[in-house]
Amino acid sequence: MIARDASRDPERTAWTATVLTLFPDMFPGPLGFSNAGEALRAGHWRLVTMDIRDFATDKHRTVDDTPFGGGPGMVMRPDVLDAGISAARAARGAEEPLIYLSPRGRALDQSSVQTLAAGSGAILLCGRFEGVDERVLEAHGADEVSLGDFVLSGGEPAAIALIDACVRLLPGVVGSEQSLDEESFEQGLLEYPHYTRPQEWCGRQVPGVLLSGHHAKIAAWRREQSERTTRERRPDLWSRYLNKKTPDAGAGKRKKG
Repeated sequence: MIARDASRDPERTAWTATVLTLFPDMFPGPLGFSNAGEALRAGHWRLVTMDIRDFATDKHRTVDDTPFGGGPGMVMRPDVLDAGISAARAARGAEEPLIYLSPRGRALDQSSVQTLAAGSGAILLCGRFEGVDERVLEAHGADEVSLGDFVLSGGEPAAIALIDACVRLLPGVVGSEQSLDEESFEQGLLEYPHYTRPQEWCGRQVPGVLLSGHHAKIAAWRREQSERTTRERRPDLWSRYLNKKTPDAGAGKRKKG
């Protein structure tokens, strides 16, 4: 845990990420640098790590056991995890969501990040080995979240990514709120391409419209580029964008037919 000025009562005012992990030394890691690190030191958010082994009851601090039904690997024990989760909720409050980082979870998206950042924080459970006993997830109503269709060695890298995505949305973390509004996914589209000096590089020119000084034309060009990039690279996002833009278009066509 990183200490804060008690006079600010950060326990109640700062967005807090509580991480249950077997490797607390992995934190803050990248979160200690750049905007997230500066915001952490300034008290805009808090990071609390809890070592799962501290909740083991035997002298070897055992946290896993062989799976019922056979199979490779080990599974994290429900009794140990229950003690850790209960301690985290006692410290933070039962209303904060418990998130288990898992490749079988629902895909994390910007809308989910915005919802998390708008709350008081989150409790993040980082699994290892073959996973965790299903019963503890059911008992605590864990929300399983995935970064994508791939497998990591453990939940810690995923937790760091999720925390970073939330922290940058907190007030005072990113300098320009306008830059957040124009990012990928904020408007349901991927972001437009960016250019800077030199104006010509390796025979490649900056698009002329960006040099025109005509703000309306620049905005229109950027919108067009965002739509084209989304349509070509993420047809799933493009379909959702069109449906959101004209939600009753399909219904109108069905009525007419």
